[in-house]
Amino acid sequence: MIIALSGAPGAGKSTVKNLLAEKLGLKCYSMGDLRGKMALDKGITIDELNALGMDDVASDREVDEFQTKLGQTEDNFIVDGWLSWHFIPNAFKIQLTVDAAVAAERIFHARSLETGRDDEPVYTSAQETQRVLAERVAQNEARYQKWYGISLQNSGNFDFSLDTTHRTAAEVVNEIINALPQKS
Repeated sequence: MIIALSGAPGAGKSTVKNLLAEKLGLKCYSMGDLRGKMALDKGITIDELNALGMDDVASDREVDEFQTKLGQTEDNFIVDGWLSWHFIPNAFKIQLTVDAAVAAERIFHARSLETGRDDEPVYTSAQETQRVLAERVAQNEARYQKWYGISLQNSGNFDFSLDTTHRTAAEVVNEIINALPQKS
């Protein structure tokens, strides 16, 4: 079984992916980590890398091709990425949503504790974080529409959608496990 987790920043994709992989005994991959490493290797933030992608699809190609090949050559893994559902069509596709203010608090708090991602800028407040995240989502939505003709917001792209705003990561994992197709 392949599970593709997608969703907004701060929805808990990375945390849920890791807990779910541990509970199900599956390998896991993160497209956000891969893009984050790309950004850091260039000495820029993830938002600056995404901005480059508005004019040049090459900034996305490496990750897109990696996901496509992964879905064609491996089985029994979990992947988190905004477009994993698109590039791995045979996956069980999960969308995680979250209230924007809660997402901003989660990311701001993680970054201030230095447990957040290094490719994220250092934010001065949760309000600034929320503004930057809204810009990121809008920019990615425009970029993916431009290059692939798809929308991140369309819940019809997913087999299961869950709002993580008022749920713990453990609750999210349990709900996902209950939603997974049963092997016959």
